[in-house]
Amino acid sequence: MNYRFNSGNTRLVNFEGWLSILINTLLFVLKYWAGVVTGSLALIADAWHTLSDSISSIVLLLGIKYSQKPADKDHPFGHGRSELVVSLLIGALLAFVAFYFAMEGIAKIRDRVSTSYGTLAIVATVVSIVAKEGLAQVAFIIGKRTGSISVTADGWHHRSDALSSVIVLVGIFVGKYFWWIDGVLSIIVALLILYSGIKVITDSAVVILGEVPSDDLVQKVMEIVSRQGYDRMEPHHFHIHNYVMHQELTFHVRLPNQMTIEQAHRIISLIEDAIHLELGIDATIHIEPQTTDKHCKHID
Repeated sequence: MNYRFNSGNTRLVNFEGWLSILINTLLFVLKYWAGVVTGSLALIADAWHTLSDSISSIVLLLGIKYSQKPADKDHPFGHGRSELVVSLLIGALLAFVAFYFAMEGIAKIRDRVSTSYGTLAIVATVVSIVAKEGLAQVAFIIGKRTGSISVTADGWHHRSDALSSVIVLVGIFVGKYFWWIDGVLSIIVALLILYSGIKVITDSAVVILGEVPSDDLVQKVMEIVSRQGYDRMEPHHFHIHNYVMHQELTFHVRLPNQMTIEQAHRIISLIEDAIHLELGIDATIHIEPQTTDKHCKHID
């Protein structure tokens, strides 16, 4: 993924973050109030899940701001990977919330505590579902446009909240038949939150630990190399290094054995410039000699 960060994309990310903070805070107040009035642990858990979205959005905005700091002596590749750290924090926050409400749900079942729902709980839950899915769609669109991992993570956070609200809504309608439904719903919501947290953590960890270049990226680089007009350059040994704000690509090519250093440098520079212009990636290319020159075109 190439993080196409510019002033316009920065505004989009900031917009998503502030919109999330505003709506999630309002939804937290609404759902927490409804949960207290009805005595529903599942609804209160859902409210805290929503508030954790506001917290993660605050962390997101801080992380994005820090990630835009230019490279310096201690960070020669910039600060872009700080966004990945932000995503890990969001995932850890989700896991903590999941554990807490799973334990609370188990305790409620153990103590045989029942809950009576009302119209207020239904209204609060329906409003939450619509609002949270709307926020998720906004985050996914902005995340795709900007290439921001943490914005996409925020979108999954919103989606998990919407799904947990759907489960709570189902429980509200069947709660009068089963005294234990609220405790079970609290555990189910906790598992959904945990799933979202694990997904956010694994998506970020993959980038931190290292990625394999996609087939699409390799194919585009092969096309760029082939346009230089020399046979059998055979690009290979691709490695991608994702620093979020930019990417570094390294690979090997083969050039005729008798080519001068100046000629080879000119060809490699043309390829590197083309990759940067067309793909927005900084490339470093290692040259290897061909075993024979008989199939190579004439070199000026």
